[in-house]
Amino acid sequence: MARSLIFTSESVTEGHPDKVADQISDAVLDAVLADDPTGRVACEVLVTTGICVIAGEITTRTYVDVPSVARGVVASIGYTDAAFGFDAKTCGILNAIQSQSPDIALGVDTGGAGDQGMMFGYACTETPELMPLPIMLAHKLVRQLSEARRKGVLPFLRPDGKSQVSVEYIDGAPKRIDAVVVSTQHDEDVTIETLRAEVKKHIIDVVLPFGMLDSSTKFHINPTGRFVIGGPHGDTGLTGRKIIVDTYGGMGRHGGGAFSGKDPTKVDRSACYMARYIAKNIVAAGFADKCEVQLAYAIGVADPVSVNVNTYGTGRLDEDRIIELVRAHFPLTPRGMIEHLKLRRPVFRDTAAFGHFGRTEETFTWEISDKADALREDAGVALAATRA
Repeated sequence: MARSLIFTSESVTEGHPDKVADQISDAVLDAVLADDPTGRVACEVLVTTGICVIAGEITTRTYVDVPSVARGVVASIGYTDAAFGFDAKTCGILNAIQSQSPDIALGVDTGGAGDQGMMFGYACTETPELMPLPIMLAHKLVRQLSEARRKGVLPFLRPDGKSQVSVEYIDGAPKRIDAVVVSTQHDEDVTIETLRAEVKKHIIDVVLPFGMLDSSTKFHINPTGRFVIGGPHGDTGLTGRKIIVDTYGGMGRHGGGAFSGKDPTKVDRSACYMARYIAKNIVAAGFADKCEVQLAYAIGVADPVSVNVNTYGTGRLDEDRIIELVRAHFPLTPRGMIEHLKLRRPVFRDTAAFGHFGRTEETFTWEISDKADALREDAGVALAATRA
């Protein structure tokens, strides 16, 4: 008998308060790396009605006008009207940044990990991006919301918004979309009837694959009916509070460390990127239809304390052999990961909205499947790649 289950993932727009905080954190990081590629950054942000608090530890030889960076991010997102309760011109900026602890620097300076922890990467054959289908659809919905607002297609939209997609799986394969939720902030004078009809037409119908929709698919568009007060005025935002949105929408596991605002010596970020890079190349090589990679580190130690691969029963090559190939083909020290993925560049602001994985932009170096051929050749077996 076929086994059915429904799996749900969510995403949020760049105007969601937590994502505002993430983008400010990563913009500060980019500003440091632009002039000081070896700068150490751990930047945390809180945004709420009328104020933005920026804290953390930064050690750099350059100067960054942190308040100006923060205001520029807020303006670019679209919070430019004081009526929103939070806007680029009038919000207060509290800068509480200090230098990195010299105790932590002792281990990092010698090439060791900036902290202990376990990091996960995941890939599967459900989409061309080798990502789980629910999170990719959720990301595409909120990106479409953003584009419709910026291009004036739906001029009544405001920056804050969320999506949620529930996909029904039959025997482990995605078969249909069971439910869709889109909630978007809007101007006060638009009617809920107009908003729902326009969002269905210009957002949902444009994004979702028609073949996965049926008469039983449920659509919930602004289900509470009103979403005028939003953004940091409606809910306090914090850096690092959307780690599942940032990764795989709940598929696979998560070590718990956030990404935004952290320079690449923090393995919370660089090792998660490397784990995704490894998992994607394993799937692209045809070794498995689904793969999770775990890397674990001790503070101040360069080599990982463990490397694990889980193919969930879909593997065409023994997992112990895959681990041997991983260790042979991928640099796993912090310094090696940073150099291979070119992480000392100001490329992180773009990661802070619409997910860190499944992206096609050139700067997302961890999304390249350039090791697949070498892995297949070294494995010495005839395996057909499932994706390029």
